[in-house]
Amino acid sequence: MDNPLTDRPLRVAVQLQPQHADYGQIRDAVLRAEDLGVDVVFNWDHFYPLSGDPDGKHFECWTMLGAWAEQTERVEIGALVTGNGYRNPDLLADMARTVDHISGGRLVLGLGAGWFEKDYDQFGYEFGTAGSRIAELSEAMPRIRRRLAVGNPAPTRDIPILIGGGGEKKTLRIVAEHADVWHSFGDVDTLRRKSAILDEHGEAVGRDTATLVERSVGVQGPPEATGPGLVAAGATLLTIGVNGPDYDLSTAAQWVAWRDAQG
Repeated sequence: MDNPLTDRPLRVAVQLQPQHADYGQIRDAVLRAEDLGVDVVFNWDHFYPLSGDPDGKHFECWTMLGAWAEQTERVEIGALVTGNGYRNPDLLADMARTVDHISGGRLVLGLGAGWFEKDYDQFGYEFGTAGSRIAELSEAMPRIRRRLAVGNPAPTRDIPILIGGGGEKKTLRIVAEHADVWHSFGDVDTLRRKSAILDEHGEAVGRDTATLVERSVGVQGPPEATGPGLVAAGATLLTIGVNGPDYDLSTAAQWVAWRDAQG
């Protein structure tokens, strides 16, 4: 199914949250997700669990993406989202280029300003303020693009850049300038309102964001309840978060079936 507002295909993703599980359980969940028919498999970029036991089992994001690149054949893969402050932007770009090649051109480079203070404190990064972290993301984007442009071999494709966040003045401006995908948080009304603000930023920077920037949103529960409204508001990438250790994909299966029924 294409969204009539955008002519983009409707896609379903899962975020396999890399917490409270052994790696074998995560590896199994990736295989099951691909076999299920999802379009994208995300993890997240944190160093500690975000729910449950705060010191429970957890694994690092980008090491895992390299393994997923070899393990999978069809799905796109990426972080939802990479914490910008955790890595030198040039290094991150080169990591992305490498995973792009390992995966045969299936990486989505997900980026965000970062927010989980424990990650910063425990690993020795400067937490700063929300404003300083957003400013650092803005400064990182040209460096990431320059490094991707000079890598040898070059990336297999123009790696899609996904930026997550909803700050109306600063974050959406960065999305308008740099993103191919915008991941939003909230309900249909929030998506619609902030999507319009994104397009205002797009007009200001000379980018047709209504056409060029895909709308992504997290979903939960049965698709019949929220799917039609989100699609009507312009969303075409719908992501279900799934926690370890069991990685129950039953809700994702409902969304895949719903996606397929729309066509």
